[in-house]
Amino acid sequence: MSTKTAEKKAAIKLQKAADKRLKPTLLQDIKRNPWLYALCVPAIVFFILFAYIPMAGLYIAFVDYRPMKGIWASDFVGIENFKAFFATDNWITVTGNTLFLNVLFIAFTTFTSVVIAIMLSEMRSKWVKKITQSIVILPHFMSWTVVSMLSVAILASNGAVNQIIAFLGGKGIEFYNTASVWPLVLVILRIWQGAGFGSIVYLATITGFDSSMYEAASVDGASRWQCITKITLPMLKNTIIMLTIMNVGKIFNGDFGMIYAMVGSNSILYPTTDVIDTYLFRQLLENPSMGQTAAVGLVQSVLGCIFVIICNKAANRWSPESALF
Repeated sequence: MSTKTAEKKAAIKLQKAADKRLKPTLLQDIKRNPWLYALCVPAIVFFILFAYIPMAGLYIAFVDYRPMKGIWASDFVGIENFKAFFATDNWITVTGNTLFLNVLFIAFTTFTSVVIAIMLSEMRSKWVKKITQSIVILPHFMSWTVVSMLSVAILASNGAVNQIIAFLGGKGIEFYNTASVWPLVLVILRIWQGAGFGSIVYLATITGFDSSMYEAASVDGASRWQCITKITLPMLKNTIIMLTIMNVGKIFNGDFGMIYAMVGSNSILYPTTDVIDTYLFRQLLENPSMGQTAAVGLVQSVLGCIFVIICNKAANRWSPESALF
């Protein structure tokens, strides 16, 4: 080992030791900032009561749950509830659909949310900005049941979409008999419903940027497009990565409300739209088993946690300041 390398390692060790001495302990930090920690108490209590204590109920995944016996008195069956889900080939289809659709949802909704936030931030008229923001946020508060009824009028054989296609000289699409088109339909609906609401966080982040940077760039002759690509987007990177990592935690959870409302019991569309949640719902109707449902929910949560850890490690290597932990 060379002398320079040894000196460098020694310097790093000394720096770490110095940082450790300067870093206050938890009790010391609480004494210094008691009111800041007091603000955290309601959130801590909430998560303990509604997130951590209920985790004891995961024991249902390992028993043949009988309501009359209760959770702890029900017969222990080990991993039999897990085997029931993985015993058929359906789990491959529904898991693949869940991952595929959620990747599309996360990617396209994030992209559209960022675009909407940048467009709103570039608007000079406050009234136009407020009206536009209200319009793009409104779909978030609409029920999927209402949307499904409207979609029948739009996507039916003689609906608005097919009428436009026929007017342009094309051949109509039987949407409710064609499974291959539904990933696109669901992605469009998700963007319409969630992108505007998702843009709020990005718009708030952009609003917090130092305006002097844009003024200096304008003085140097930068166009608005250059300000967006060279200032806004790079500074939004950390927020985009952080929110994406948080969304990845639910990548194994299908949007039951949207998919079941739009597809229902139309088995023709199952090859591309059937996700884990809708599949379990049908299984519960046919053969009610709380144990099997809890088992699959546990698998979804564990895999989601693993994906979050992997994505966070990737973020730590690429952009450490944007990682969650």
